[in-house]
Amino acid sequence: MASKPRLLSGMQPSAESLHLGNYVGALLSWLNLQESHEAFYMLADLHAITVPQHPAELRENSRRTVAQYIAAGIDPARSTLFVQSHVPAHAELAWVLNTITGFGEAARMTQFKDKSAKNADSTSVGLFTYPILQAGDILLYQAAEVPVGEDQRQHIELTRDLANRFNSRFGDTFAVPEPYILKSTAKLYDLQNPGSKMSKSAESKAGVIWMLDEPSVTKKKIMRAVTDADGGIVYDPENKAGVSNLLTIFSVLGGQSIASLESEFAGRGYGDLKKALADVVIEMVEPIRARTLELLDDPAELDRILAAAADRANEVAEQTLDTVYDRVGFLRRQRYRLV
Repeated sequence: MASKPRLLSGMQPSAESLHLGNYVGALLSWLNLQESHEAFYMLADLHAITVPQHPAELRENSRRTVAQYIAAGIDPARSTLFVQSHVPAHAELAWVLNTITGFGEAARMTQFKDKSAKNADSTSVGLFTYPILQAGDILLYQAAEVPVGEDQRQHIELTRDLANRFNSRFGDTFAVPEPYILKSTAKLYDLQNPGSKMSKSAESKAGVIWMLDEPSVTKKKIMRAVTDADGGIVYDPENKAGVSNLLTIFSVLGGQSIASLESEFAGRGYGDLKKALADVVIEMVEPIRARTLELLDDPAELDRILAAAADRANEVAEQTLDTVYDRVGFLRRQRYRLV
């Protein structure tokens, strides 16, 4: 029986809680891919510190984010869900790859140019080189595929270039990964500002459905969602952005087509739509919320899960790093038993 293709993907620790847009935009894809692939999923805390972090908050956000991944269905028995900083080889391989990356090559990364243009005075060298760390993340695990959004394609091309360059100079070492561009998922918009995507950086939290919100809070946010004065429950993003957003959320979580929802709610008011949507959202979110809180109440169990995952990730990563160190010519430390 052929082995499953290996993949690696990662997300940074999320402030306090994931929101519904995170779940639909990324976690649902992760859940599906763990069935068809040998999946390594990484909490990218090394990447997180390319911008200032409060240490205590980073630690708590990391724990809370991992707990939510598990609660949402990432199964530690089927996927290796690990914390990036628990595997020292990530930082070690990144240094080696830095030495074969051209300055101009790194400077052309569009995400760095965009972010540094907004905050030139506070831009760190870490933000400049994080695509090289990302390349190391991928190459350590000999990943055949890397699930990313279209905005990350340039970074995967850099990873492929570095893999081919290293292989050409030092011998066949790295698998050259292919981008697995995630199919376009439904975009969820802010309940109070349906012209903007649901985001942790929203000006008001009233329009964001957080996965750890109490059910009563979730219902209140949905019932207060912006609609319009025209009436009529129809999907028309240009003219009825608020109603269209509610129909999209209902369709994604309830498993109904938008057309069938339009038929179901024809002639009814926005209140009916909102009440039904609140029931659907709470039914999906509440088990995730309850399991997350259960995991956070038992940090020893969460630490056990992460330790086991780190052991597995280290085993794979260190095999690759040992080969890299041999190929570049590092004098390896010899271990002797004292007698």
